[in-house]
This record gives sequence, C-alpha cells and structure tokens, in this order.
Amino acid sequence: MRWSYNRERSTLVASWLFVIALLVFAMVVVGGATRLTGSGLSITQWRPITGALPPLSQAAWQAEFERYRHIPQYMLVNRGMTLDQFKFIYDWEWSHRLLGRLLGVVVFVPLLIFLFTSKLPRRLVWRCWVLLALGGLQGLVGWWMVASGLSVRIAVAPERLATHLGLALIVYGFAIWTGLEAWAGRPHRSDMFLSPGWRFWSSALLALVYLQILMGALVAGAHAGQIYTDWPLMNGRLFPTDYGQGGVIDTFFHSQAAVQFDHRVGASLPFVASIAFAVAVAATYRMSGALKRHAVVLAGAVSCQAALGIITLRYAAPLPLGLAHQALAVLVLTIALSLVWRIRRN
Repeated sequence: MRWSYNRERSTLVASWLFVIALLVFAMVVVGGATRLTGSGLSITQWRPITGALPPLSQAAWQAEFERYRHIPQYMLVNRGMTLDQFKFIYDWEWSHRLLGRLLGVVVFVPLLIFLFTSKLPRRLVWRCWVLLALGGLQGLVGWWMVASGLSVRIAVAPERLATHLGLALIVYGFAIWTGLEAWAGRPHRSDMFLSPGWRFWSSALLALVYLQILMGALVAGAHAGQIYTDWPLMNGRLFPTDYGQGGVIDTFFHSQAAVQFDHRVGASLPFVASIAFAVAVAATYRMSGALKRHAVVLAGAVSCQAALGIITLRYAAPLPLGLAHQALAVLVLTIALSLVWRIRRN
C-alpha cells in the first residue's frame, strides 16, 4: 500500500488511528469475557508498570491467590477455589490489562514519531493529544471500577462498569472519527449541502445507540441478564413486580428487574428510530446512493442486535452469546458513528 500525506490528510496516520480503534474493540470484547467469567476482581492491586508481567513462580502465584482470598468475592462466592481455578480467572483479567498497556504504547510512541517527523496534519494534533489523555483516564477509571468490588461488594458496582465501558467507547469513537478525518482530509465547503436537520437526527440516533449500550452495561453489572428470561413478558408480566429497590439511584443502577426492563424498553428506541431514519433517507432525493445504503445497513444492524439480545436473554446470557451481543453493539455504534461523519461531510 502506498501511503499518502499532505498537510491536510495522511493515510498512514489514519491507519494508525484505526489500529488504535481495533485494539479498543479487542479490549471491550476481552473485558466482556472478563466480566462474564467473573474474573474482574482476580487482580487486587493496581501496578501499571510492575504488573505487566504475570506471576512467574509458584510462590508469586500463591501470594496473588492469598490476596484474592481476602476479598468478599472469594469469601462469599468462590470459597474453596483451587489455585488452578484462580489462574484461569487471573489470566483473563491480566490479558485485559495487558491490552490496555499495549494500547498506551501504540498511542504514545507513534504519536511522538509523527510529531517529530511532522507527519501529523496540524488540525489533528490536538485530537491525538486528547486521545492519549482519554486513554490514560480510562486506566484510572478501570481501577476505580475494580476498587468498588474489593471491600464490600462481591462484584464491581454496575454504574462504575457502565462508566468504564462508556469511556472506552468514547475513546473508540474518537479514534474512528479522527482516523476518518485523517484519511479524507479537510472537507470542502462546497460539499456541505445537507441541512442541519439531518446532522441533528443522525447524531440523535447515535446517542440512542450509545445510551442503549450503557444500559446494557448496567444489566451486565447487575447480572440481570440471567433472570426474567422470558420475552416479551417478564415472568408473565408486562411490568416486573420487583422493579423498585429503595431509592431512585438504587433502583436505576442496582435493581435487576429495573435495569433489565429499562434495557428492554430502551432497545425499542434505536430500533424504531433507525428504521424511520432509513426510510426518510431513502425518500430524500438529495441523498447519495451510498448514504442511503449506509442508513439501511445501520437499520439492519440494529435489528440484528435486537434479535441477538432476545436470544441471549432467552439462554440466560451464556459466554458466547454475551460476547457476540457486546461485539455487535460496538459494530452498530461504529456504523452509526460513520453515518454521522458521512452526513456531516456530504
């Protein structure tokens, strides 16, 4: 492949940013596996540098296991776990953190090279620094999330899990958007002919997809995907009898019935909105054929995600279906984000 570069665009920089997005996607999937296997609390210390290596001796493994045996998850859920069983969950969490460290290197080192060689388009410099800062913040938020499950709870707090995933998706989206900008260059004013209304509604649809993913994170954090496995009713009712749990905050974030019901109802919004948007785009003569196809693909992806969500629920969220549901959610977000970008460029 021949790389192209000028002051406005660089396919090399764009490819670097897309690799960053791919690594974030991998982190989201591995993070999902970490959650579904109950592995997220297996490493009880935050050591950004020295923690890059796993335990290398039997004594080191025993020390890690001993620390884990002092947290509520072990004492209340995994009491009697063997060292080999501990190694299994430890390896998932260590892999997740290793990907985070690798991501930091992949962002920071090429960024310095591009800056020193003046290969980074000037208008994208600040965006790349923001991307680096967001990545660092994500590491702190990740530990803040893990810390919530080390003293009182047997799992991380659902709202912190949603925050961690939400920030990861912001990093992901920022890398994708900036990569598209690097690939295409600065837009020509003559190309900006679509009305602001299209930009607003496409952005609103993107926001719905993003919020629905966060609601799904609350379901995952509360382990609510393993109850009320009938559909469209919930234990034979339209509205669960145990929806409320204390105050508003506890209900919205911690009630298993509430977070699952909210996620079910919330799923109907992007489903209906994506179909309506695709129909509206198809009926607009000023829209290009490529944009019309893009809108249809988004509606199809949202529909597939809704169907997969129902199937995942019906089978009580087994690992393969849970990971597929999470991965497809990120793919839907990618399609929605790129549609917004194209509408703003056309």
